Amino acid sequence: MGRRTKARECAFQLLYQWEITGEPMETVLDGFWRMRSGTPQMKAMAERLAVGAQARVAELDAAIAEAATHWRLDRIASVDRTVLRLGAFELYAEPLTPAAVVLDEAVELAKRFGEEDSPSFVNGVLDAIRRRARPPA
Repeated sequence: MGRRTKARECAFQLLYQWEITGEPMETVLDGFWRMRSGTPQMKAMAERLAVGAQARVAELDAAIAEAATHWRLDRIASVDRTVLRLGAFELYAEPLTPAAVVLDEAVELAKRFGEEDSPSFVNGVLDAIRRRARPPA
């Protein structure tokens, strides 16, 4: 598994833990890195993604709710919602990362941590967000 893929997985786990526990992100980060190791670059990327997504959660949730037609945000499984937040954040805030990479990595997280239908759901919602976040030039 590549460093960037590992960083995204850690960012997903940090965001998920933040949502489930309700702890401040600073507390989540401290506890997470006591149990997990990684290169300084991997940790930096994971923290940048997790903290960035957490800071913009209201904006990301609005984009997800708009893109996930016929789904209320609170009815989306926590794992899927977390993957979507992370992917949406990357689409909006990490313009140097190709959109195809963002979607592929999010689908892989959904396969690993979500339910059977999670990958296709995540792909569809993020593709709709991608069209708004990164319109063709």
